[in-house]
Amino acid sequence: MDTTGKPGRGTVPVLTTDTQDERARLESALIEHRRHLQELPPGATAVDRARVELEIAAALLGLGRGAEAWEPARRAFDAFVAAEHWAEAVEAADILYQTDQAESLVALGNGLWLAVTYPIPPELSVRLLHHVVEETPDHSDGGAVAAVAAHYIADLRGEGREKEDLIFLTGQVVAEVAKRHRGIEDPESIDVWVEMLELNNPDVLFERLGRIVDVIVDGKWWYDREALRARLPVN
Repeated sequence: MDTTGKPGRGTVPVLTTDTQDERARLESALIEHRRHLQELPPGATAVDRARVELEIAAALLGLGRGAEAWEPARRAFDAFVAAEHWAEAVEAADILYQTDQAESLVALGNGLWLAVTYPIPPELSVRLLHHVVEETPDHSDGGAVAAVAAHYIADLRGEGREKEDLIFLTGQVVAEVAKRHRGIEDPESIDVWVEMLELNNPDVLFERLGRIVDVIVDGKWWYDREALRARLPVN
């Protein structure tokens, strides 16, 4: 899982003007965010601090410094969960996944549970589900489960033009997964494939997704799921 954009062994990276400009922008942003963190007033909340730390982590990640990005993103994740800022917690989990560290997959699983459980913006949930698709072997059902779940969430939570765009994107991913999973390409066969896997039943779909998340996390939960479940509305 290498999302840092590092060059392959034996290659020499070529920095274009665009990449040089982007690197300079990120380095400048990193300095500014660190200054901002130091200058936070005494009355700043844990969430205020976490938002700045998340910006620092994002800049470090953009600079290919994933190992350095881990700690500020992890602190931000914990602060957002404590404050029940679920969307921002998922954003932190996404950055933690992309740092390519020892527990990056654990971060993905922890973020994904929140992204599916809470009604956060659908594009965030879809982003994490698509990471699962990318991590899943071609012939495993796991990629199908994640892709169809993303399509379902896009349809359920999306609104307006954003919904149309997101459904189109997730539909394309479902088609790509169907092709790699069973060599299926035409829409009618894709529908049959979804039904054959019972992924057209939301209860079955999300039960299977829950099992996938459990495997990804491997018991390393960063919050008390039972306590969070107990506070969920009944309907």
